[in-house]
Amino acid sequence: MAEQKTWNAFTVEHKDHVAQVTLVGPGKGNSMGPDFWAELPEIFRDLDADPEVRAVVIAGAGRHFSIGLDLAAMSGDLGAVLAGTALAGPRTTFHGKIKLLQSAITAVADCRKPVIAAVQGWCIGGGVDLISAADIRYASTDAKFSIREVKVAIVADVGSLARLPAIISDGHLRELALTGKDIDAARAEKIGLVNEVFEDADAALAAAHAAAADIAANPPLVVQGIKDVLDHSRSAAVADSLRYVAAWNAAFLPSQDLTEAITAVFEKRTPEFKGE
Repeated sequence: MAEQKTWNAFTVEHKDHVAQVTLVGPGKGNSMGPDFWAELPEIFRDLDADPEVRAVVIAGAGRHFSIGLDLAAMSGDLGAVLAGTALAGPRTTFHGKIKLLQSAITAVADCRKPVIAAVQGWCIGGGVDLISAADIRYASTDAKFSIREVKVAIVADVGSLARLPAIISDGHLRELALTGKDIDAARAEKIGLVNEVFEDADAALAAAHAAAADIAANPPLVVQGIKDVLDHSRSAAVADSLRYVAAWNAAFLPSQDLTEAITAVFEKRTPEFKGE
Protein backbone atom coordinates (compact mmCIF):
# COMPACT_ATOMS: atom_id res chain seq x y z
CA MET A 1 0.00 0.00 0.00
CA ALA A 2 1.18 3.52 -0.76
CA GLU A 3 2.66 5.52 2.11
CA GLN A 4 0.00 7.28 4.14
CA LYS A 5 0.30 11.07 4.01
CA THR A 6 -1.40 13.98 5.70
CA TRP A 7 -3.30 16.45 3.54
CA ASN A 8 -4.89 19.84 4.23
CA ALA A 9 -7.76 19.76 1.73
CA PHE A 10 -8.48 16.00 1.75
CA THR A 11 -8.53 12.83 3.73
CA VAL A 12 -7.64 9.53 2.06
CA GLU A 13 -8.73 6.17 3.44
CA HIS A 14 -8.12 2.65 2.13
CA LYS A 15 -10.17 -0.48 2.69
CA ASP A 16 -10.57 -3.69 0.69
CA HIS A 17 -8.94 -2.38 -2.50
CA VAL A 18 -11.08 0.79 -2.46
CA ALA A 19 -9.76 4.26 -1.59
CA GLN A 20 -12.03 7.07 -0.45
CA VAL A 21 -10.83 10.61 -1.16
CA THR A 22 -12.85 13.16 0.83
CA LEU A 23 -12.82 16.92 0.31
CA VAL A 24 -12.53 18.58 3.71
CA GLY A 25 -11.89 22.24 2.92
CA PRO A 26 -10.19 23.99 4.59
CA GLY A 27 -12.50 26.58 3.05
CA LYS A 28 -16.24 26.78 3.76
CA GLY A 29 -18.27 24.29 1.73
CA ASN A 30 -15.10 22.48 0.65
CA SER A 31 -14.16 25.41 -1.57
CA MET A 32 -11.16 24.84 -3.79
CA GLY A 33 -8.18 26.86 -2.65
CA PRO A 34 -4.42 26.46 -3.18
CA ASP A 35 -4.19 23.28 -1.09
CA PHE A 36 -6.89 21.60 -3.16
CA TRP A 37 -5.16 22.27 -6.48
CA ALA A 38 -1.71 21.29 -5.18
CA GLU A 39 -2.79 18.11 -3.39
CA LEU A 40 -5.35 16.62 -5.79
CA PRO A 41 -2.91 15.56 -8.53
CA GLU A 42 -0.44 14.13 -6.01
CA ILE A 43 -3.17 12.09 -4.35
CA PHE A 44 -4.36 10.64 -7.63
CA ARG A 45 -0.84 9.91 -8.83
CA ASP A 46 -0.32 7.93 -5.62
CA LEU A 47 -3.60 6.05 -6.06
CA ASP A 48 -2.83 5.30 -9.69
CA ALA A 49 0.52 3.80 -8.70
CA ASP A 50 -0.80 1.81 -5.71
CA PRO A 51 -1.39 -1.82 -6.76
CA GLU A 52 -3.66 -2.36 -3.73
CA VAL A 53 -6.15 0.24 -4.98
CA ARG A 54 -8.60 -0.95 -7.63
CA ALA A 55 -11.31 1.74 -7.40
CA VAL A 56 -11.67 5.21 -5.89
CA VAL A 57 -14.66 6.95 -4.28
CA ILE A 58 -14.54 10.73 -4.12
CA ALA A 59 -16.85 12.55 -1.69
CA GLY A 60 -17.26 15.80 0.20
CA ALA A 61 -17.35 16.22 3.98
CA GLY A 62 -20.22 18.08 5.58
CA ARG A 63 -23.38 19.39 3.93
CA HIS A 64 -21.90 20.10 0.50
CA PHE A 65 -19.69 18.36 -2.01
CA SER A 66 -18.01 21.63 -3.05
CA ILE A 67 -19.08 25.21 -3.67
CA GLY A 68 -16.25 25.54 -6.20
CA LEU A 69 -13.27 27.83 -6.56
CA ASP A 70 -12.23 29.75 -3.46
CA LEU A 71 -12.18 33.19 -5.08
CA ALA A 72 -10.70 34.91 -2.04
CA ALA A 73 -7.82 32.45 -1.74
CA MET A 74 -7.17 32.23 -5.48
CA SER A 75 -7.69 35.87 -6.49
CA GLY A 76 -3.96 36.48 -6.35
CA ASP A 77 -3.55 34.13 -9.30
CA LEU A 78 -5.63 36.52 -11.40
CA GLY A 79 -3.12 39.20 -10.45
CA ALA A 80 -2.16 41.46 -13.31
CA VAL A 81 -4.85 40.16 -15.65
CA LEU A 82 -7.55 41.76 -13.48
CA ALA A 83 -6.15 45.16 -14.39
CA GLY A 84 -6.98 44.47 -18.02
CA THR A 85 -3.64 45.86 -19.20
CA ALA A 86 -1.40 42.83 -18.79
CA LEU A 87 1.18 42.28 -21.52
CA ALA A 88 2.65 39.01 -22.78
CA GLY A 89 4.64 38.15 -19.65
CA PRO A 90 1.79 38.21 -17.12
CA ARG A 91 -0.60 36.61 -19.61
CA THR A 92 1.88 33.79 -20.24
CA THR A 93 2.21 33.25 -16.49
CA PHE A 94 -1.56 33.20 -16.14
CA HIS A 95 -1.85 30.74 -19.03
CA GLY A 96 0.54 28.44 -17.17
CA LYS A 97 -1.55 28.69 -14.00
CA ILE A 98 -4.70 27.72 -15.91
CA LYS A 99 -2.90 24.67 -17.25
CA LEU A 100 -1.79 23.71 -13.74
CA LEU A 101 -5.39 23.82 -12.52
CA GLN A 102 -6.46 21.78 -15.53
CA SER A 103 -3.78 19.19 -14.80
CA ALA A 104 -5.16 18.70 -11.28
CA ILE A 105 -8.57 17.68 -12.62
CA THR A 106 -6.99 15.70 -15.45
CA ALA A 107 -5.12 13.62 -12.86
CA VAL A 108 -8.53 12.34 -11.71
CA ALA A 109 -9.68 11.57 -15.25
CA ASP A 110 -6.38 9.88 -16.13
CA CYS A 111 -6.30 7.67 -13.03
CA ARG A 112 -6.33 4.07 -14.28
CA LYS A 113 -8.48 3.09 -11.32
CA PRO A 114 -12.19 3.89 -11.90
CA VAL A 115 -13.41 6.89 -9.93
CA ILE A 116 -16.94 7.15 -8.50
CA ALA A 117 -18.25 10.47 -7.18
CA ALA A 118 -20.84 10.72 -4.40
CA VAL A 119 -22.40 14.19 -4.34
CA GLN A 120 -24.55 15.88 -1.70
CA GLY A 121 -25.59 19.50 -1.32
CA TRP A 122 -23.99 22.05 -3.61
CA CYS A 123 -21.71 21.05 -6.48
CA ILE A 124 -20.77 24.32 -8.14
CA GLY A 125 -18.23 25.36 -10.77
CA GLY A 126 -15.03 23.51 -9.94
CA GLY A 127 -17.13 20.84 -8.24
CA VAL A 128 -18.74 20.07 -11.60
CA ASP A 129 -15.29 20.10 -13.22
CA LEU A 130 -14.23 17.49 -10.67
CA ILE A 131 -17.19 15.13 -11.05
CA SER A 132 -16.98 15.40 -14.83
CA ALA A 133 -13.58 13.70 -14.49
CA ALA A 134 -15.12 10.76 -12.59
CA ASP A 135 -16.30 7.60 -14.32
CA ILE A 136 -19.58 7.27 -12.40
CA ARG A 137 -21.58 9.89 -10.50
CA TYR A 138 -24.18 9.32 -7.77
CA ALA A 139 -26.10 12.01 -5.88
CA SER A 140 -28.37 12.50 -2.90
CA THR A 141 -31.80 14.10 -3.34
CA ASP A 142 -30.56 17.38 -1.88
CA ALA A 143 -27.73 17.74 -4.42
CA LYS A 144 -27.68 20.83 -6.64
CA PHE A 145 -25.42 21.48 -9.59
CA SER A 146 -24.32 24.64 -11.37
CA ILE A 147 -21.76 25.56 -14.01
CA ARG A 148 -21.58 28.93 -12.30
CA GLU A 149 -18.51 30.47 -14.00
CA VAL A 150 -20.54 32.59 -16.43
CA LYS A 151 -22.01 34.40 -13.41
CA VAL A 152 -18.54 35.64 -12.47
CA ALA A 153 -17.53 36.56 -16.05
CA ILE A 154 -15.32 33.50 -16.57
CA VAL A 155 -15.37 30.86 -19.28
CA ALA A 156 -15.19 27.53 -17.41
CA ASP A 157 -11.67 26.38 -18.17
CA VAL A 158 -10.61 23.37 -16.09
CA GLY A 159 -12.75 20.54 -17.41
CA SER A 160 -16.53 20.94 -17.56
CA LEU A 161 -16.74 22.24 -21.12
CA ALA A 162 -14.22 19.64 -22.28
CA ARG A 163 -15.66 16.53 -20.60
CA LEU A 164 -19.40 17.09 -20.26
CA PRO A 165 -20.05 16.73 -24.03
CA ALA A 166 -19.40 13.00 -23.53
CA ILE A 167 -21.76 12.89 -20.53
CA ILE A 168 -24.77 15.05 -21.33
CA SER A 169 -26.29 16.29 -24.58
CA ASP A 170 -25.12 19.45 -26.31
CA GLY A 171 -28.36 21.30 -25.65
CA HIS A 172 -28.33 20.57 -21.93
CA LEU A 173 -24.66 21.55 -21.67
CA ARG A 174 -25.24 24.83 -23.47
CA GLU A 175 -28.24 25.60 -21.26
CA LEU A 176 -26.22 25.04 -18.07
CA ALA A 177 -23.06 26.81 -19.24
CA LEU A 178 -24.75 29.83 -20.83
CA THR A 179 -27.29 30.50 -18.06
CA GLY A 180 -25.29 29.45 -15.01
CA LYS A 181 -28.59 28.11 -13.64
CA ASP A 182 -28.88 25.68 -10.74
CA ILE A 183 -30.41 22.24 -11.27
CA ASP A 184 -31.52 19.75 -8.66
CA ALA A 185 -30.63 16.07 -8.42
CA ALA A 186 -33.75 14.92 -10.24
CA ARG A 187 -32.95 17.14 -13.22
CA ALA A 188 -29.30 16.06 -13.13
CA GLU A 189 -30.38 12.42 -13.32
CA LYS A 190 -32.83 13.14 -16.14
CA ILE A 191 -30.16 14.72 -18.34
CA GLY A 192 -27.56 12.07 -17.48
CA LEU A 193 -25.23 14.18 -15.37
CA VAL A 194 -25.59 11.65 -12.55
CA ASN A 195 -26.24 7.93 -12.85
CA GLU A 196 -28.68 7.63 -9.97
CA VAL A 197 -30.16 9.63 -7.09
CA PHE A 198 -30.44 8.33 -3.52
CA GLU A 199 -32.41 9.38 -0.46
CA ASP A 200 -29.57 11.05 1.38
CA ALA A 201 -25.82 11.57 1.43
CA ASP A 202 -25.15 8.36 3.35
CA ALA A 203 -27.11 6.31 0.82
CA ALA A 204 -25.32 7.94 -2.11
CA LEU A 205 -21.94 7.25 -0.52
CA ALA A 206 -22.95 3.65 0.24
CA ALA A 207 -23.97 3.18 -3.39
CA ALA A 208 -20.63 4.57 -4.53
CA HIS A 209 -18.80 2.11 -2.29
CA ALA A 210 -20.98 -0.77 -3.49
CA ALA A 211 -20.13 0.05 -7.11
CA ALA A 212 -16.45 0.41 -6.19
CA ALA A 213 -16.53 -3.00 -4.49
CA ASP A 214 -18.09 -4.56 -7.60
CA ILE A 215 -15.35 -3.02 -9.73
CA ALA A 216 -12.61 -4.07 -7.29
CA ALA A 217 -13.82 -7.68 -7.48
CA ASN A 218 -13.14 -7.78 -11.23
CA PRO A 219 -9.72 -8.48 -12.84
CA PRO A 220 -7.84 -5.20 -12.26
CA LEU A 221 -5.90 -5.16 -15.52
CA VAL A 222 -9.07 -5.80 -17.50
CA VAL A 223 -10.84 -2.98 -15.64
CA GLN A 224 -7.97 -0.67 -16.49
CA GLY A 225 -8.13 -1.85 -20.10
CA ILE A 226 -11.85 -1.11 -20.34
CA LYS A 227 -11.31 2.40 -19.00
CA ASP A 228 -8.39 2.96 -21.37
CA VAL A 229 -10.42 1.86 -24.41
CA LEU A 230 -13.43 3.96 -23.40
CA ASP A 231 -11.23 7.02 -22.86
CA HIS A 232 -9.24 6.59 -26.08
CA SER A 233 -11.83 7.95 -28.49
CA ARG A 234 -12.42 11.15 -26.52
CA SER A 235 -9.04 11.88 -24.93
CA ALA A 236 -7.73 13.87 -27.91
CA ALA A 237 -10.89 16.00 -28.03
CA VAL A 238 -10.67 16.72 -24.30
CA ALA A 239 -7.00 17.68 -24.51
CA ASP A 240 -7.67 19.95 -27.50
CA SER A 241 -10.57 21.67 -25.72
CA LEU A 242 -8.47 22.27 -22.60
CA ARG A 243 -5.62 23.77 -24.65
CA TYR A 244 -8.01 26.04 -26.51
CA VAL A 245 -9.85 27.39 -23.48
CA ALA A 246 -6.57 28.00 -21.62
CA ALA A 247 -5.34 30.12 -24.53
CA TRP A 248 -8.73 31.85 -24.86
CA ASN A 249 -8.89 32.82 -21.20
CA ALA A 250 -5.27 33.98 -21.14
CA ALA A 251 -6.11 36.29 -24.03
CA PHE A 252 -9.66 37.42 -23.25
CA LEU A 253 -10.43 36.85 -19.56
CA PRO A 254 -9.30 40.33 -18.42
CA SER A 255 -12.33 42.61 -18.47
CA GLN A 256 -14.17 45.20 -16.45
CA ASP A 257 -16.95 42.65 -16.14
CA LEU A 258 -14.58 40.22 -14.41
CA THR A 259 -13.47 42.89 -11.95
CA GLU A 260 -17.12 43.82 -11.35
CA ALA A 261 -18.08 40.16 -10.81
CA ILE A 262 -15.37 39.53 -8.23
CA THR A 263 -16.06 42.84 -6.47
CA ALA A 264 -19.76 41.99 -6.33
CA VAL A 265 -19.01 38.60 -4.78
CA PHE A 266 -17.02 40.19 -1.97
CA GLU A 267 -19.61 42.94 -1.51
CA LYS A 268 -22.46 40.39 -1.60
CA ARG A 269 -24.44 42.22 -4.28
CA THR A 270 -25.70 41.59 -7.79
CA PRO A 271 -23.09 42.50 -10.43
CA GLU A 272 -23.85 44.92 -13.25
CA PHE A 273 -22.23 43.69 -16.46
CA LYS A 274 -21.54 46.10 -19.33
CA GLY A 275 -19.68 43.91 -21.81
CA GLU A 276 -16.44 45.80 -21.28
